[in-house]
Amino acid sequence: MITCFIRYEIDPFKKDDFTEYARNWGQAIPRCGADLIGYFGPHEGSATTAYGVYNIDSLAAYEAYRARLMADPLGKENYAFSKRERFILKEDRIFLKNVSMPHGALVKP
Repeated sequence: MITCFIRYEIDPFKKDDFTEYARNWGQAIPRCGADLIGYFGPHEGSATTAYGVYNIDSLAAYEAYRARLMADPLGKENYAFSKRERFILKEDRIFLKNVSMPHGALVKP
């Protein structure tokens, strides 16, 4: 299992557009085969940094997932929406493996 972290630089005056974009991915990504952890938008601190995070079995599975996502009606519309509205200024993608597993039990003080 690998985790894809997408770091976005967004237009701070178009945060609502990014929120709509993220909610659309909340429907399309799981439908196309990735385990979506979530999209995270600015709250406090930076007004321009956002993240998307999901798990996928392998890079080969990622390639198949991307093909399904690009063929998905909502996926295609969401890509077009981001191009048309230009709220994403920069996007960086990295794949990481969780190396701290297994975790201990959560202890609440």
